[in-house]
Order: sequence, then structure tokens, then C-alpha cells
Amino acid sequence: MRELPLQEIRRLVGEALREDIRSGDATTASVVPAGNRSCAHMVTRETMVVSGMAFAIAAFQSLDPDVVFRDVVPDGARLMAGTSLMQVTGSSRALLTAERTALNFVQRLSGVATATAAFVDAIAGTPARVLDTRKTTPGWRALEKYAVACGGGVNHRHGLDDLILIKDNHLAALHGASPNPVAAAIARARAHFPYLKIEVEADTLEQVSQALAGGADIILLDNMSPAQLAAAVRLCAGRAITEASGGVRLETVRSIADTGVDFISVGAITHSVRAIDIGLDFDPTA
Repeated sequence: MRELPLQEIRRLVGEALREDIRSGDATTASVVPAGNRSCAHMVTRETMVVSGMAFAIAAFQSLDPDVVFRDVVPDGARLMAGTSLMQVTGSSRALLTAERTALNFVQRLSGVATATAAFVDAIAGTPARVLDTRKTTPGWRALEKYAVACGGGVNHRHGLDDLILIKDNHLAALHGASPNPVAAAIARARAHFPYLKIEVEADTLEQVSQALAGGADIILLDNMSPAQLAAAVRLCAGRAITEASGGVRLETVRSIADTGVDFISVGAITHSVRAIDIGLDFDPTA
């Protein structure tokens, strides 16, 4: 998986810290002496796949450049409940003030990675791969797609400029086009962006045939039953990459993968994940 740029990590962490600290950490500044130092462990309360550790490190370093880290678990690692993700030693004030920001990043991104890994595990042994979507938290797309990769998923489009994806609303806007909206859309896209791959959303086997005839590189099989998906895969016969999409759940993803599709896109791994339960436990004896 491709690491996120350190400059971008520091920028996002800086924004998050400013949002949280505002004019100052009133509680910590009034209760904890300035010279105090503490040791703490970041600990998971549940089974998880790790993502976002660089953000936690940057958060603590932003407030204490001399902070010391030990036993930092790498992104992508699978942990059992009760496992330490890192030990951090430094200014007590810095650790307390940065705590929530550090945890927010790791909890959210690890939630994405963990959810992705569950889908990946569910289709193990099949050729299908799990894809993410553009259904991401505004401003966090690069982060959440990185977390998807940590969980073993594959990144789909990062934005509107890196792939032609002709969807139902595009086709509706071309209603009446000759010889049919699918062929017309593919031809126009190919003429304008010959260097981009073209994906077409198909709701029916007729549209699958039209997309194949038009030379689509990828066909998105939207909200089809397993029987329809299997028929579409047979129809494509390797002439186009197939992607199943629409309401994919953990309970249904295996039956979808067994139809022979190449990819399964899952919006839930970014838009509906639950943050992992992780805490920062101070060691009062250290």
C-alpha cells in the first residue's frame, strides 16, 4: 500500500489539533504541572486491523517534539483485543492534549481497515477482489482509501478524472441517442479521453451486451441477483472486467464472489464503518 505524504499527514493533524485545542486545553493546563512526564499505551479493546498510526505519531510530536515511541505496530497488522498499538513517553500535558486527536484518526481509519478485511476474508479463495467507492468522508478520501488498502481492499476511482464511469443518470441524459445511449456514451467518452479506461453501469443483460459491443473496458453490474451476475459474467467471457455493485453486505458478498465477477465494490467500508474501540492508558507507576 502506498504511504500517505508526511506533509499531508502533518497538515491534517494540525487542523484537527487546532479544532480541538482552540484557545487552550483548560483542564490539562490547570491540573497538570508543566514539567510532568508520563508513559502511556495505546490499547485496542477489540479485534482489529490497524491503520493511521502515522497520524497518532504526528499528533503527539506536534505538541512534544521529544516524545519517544516504542513498539509501534505497523499499519495493516491484525491485532487481538487487549493488544498495545504503541507505547509513548513524553510531556504529560502533550500526551493529554493530543490524546483525542490521535485516537480519532486511528479509531476511524482502523474501522475502515477492519471492515474491509472482513469483506476480504469473506471472499477468500475466490478470484474476486473488494473495491472501495467515492462514498467517503469529505476531505478524508485519501485517508480512507489508504485504510481500505491496509485492510486488503483495492482502490477504485480517487476522483472524477482518473476513469470514465458512465452511470444510469448519464445514460438517462442521453435518452434517444443513436444507436443506443450506451454506445453513444462510450463513443463520446473515447473521443474525448482516449487514454482513460471506460466503465459502464449496466442494470440489464441487454445493457451488458451494448457495453461489450461498444468496447467498454469494465462493466459495472448494478443491483443484479447472483443468477443475473453469473449470466453477465458468461456473456462477458473475459472481454471486459466485471464489477458487482449495489447493496453489498457481509452476509451476501460470498454468493456474489462465487458468480465469477472480478471485483465487488462496497460503499459500506467507508461510508458506514464504526470506529474501533481504542484507548490511551496512562501508566501511573512509570
